[in-house]
Amino acid sequence: MNTMRKKEKNNIDYQEVMKQIEILLSKATSIGGFNKLSADERETLRRLSNEAEKYEDNIPMLPLKQPSSLEEMLRYKMVEKGWRQKQMAAALEISEAAISGILSGKRKLTLELAKKLHLQLGIDAQFLLKFG
Repeated sequence: MNTMRKKEKNNIDYQEVMKQIEILLSKATSIGGFNKLSADERETLRRLSNEAEKYEDNIPMLPLKQPSSLEEMLRYKMVEKGWRQKQMAAALEISEAAISGILSGKRKLTLELAKKLHLQLGIDAQFLLKFG
């Protein structure tokens, strides 16, 4: 089998494994936890998770584009944490309108917000100084 076909097959296999994992995770959630799955289901979930992990470990990492604007950095942090604007606003103790204004470029960074971004989200102070 040529290399391209092997990669396609591995990707298809991976997607099938992930579907099976999702089914088992959904079942565990609906019945009250992993300990409620049968022994066979728990073993299958463990085995599939290991297979998925091995596949993922062999995927070469591409260099990530570093955010170059405050808006990009905030969007990156939202994705990283799985947050929506409302959750980010709550974490920073500011209004949703303030986050929306910053993400749209209509609102400027204040010293107070820069401190919160640094302390709460770990955004580098040197990066923030570019936008203050």
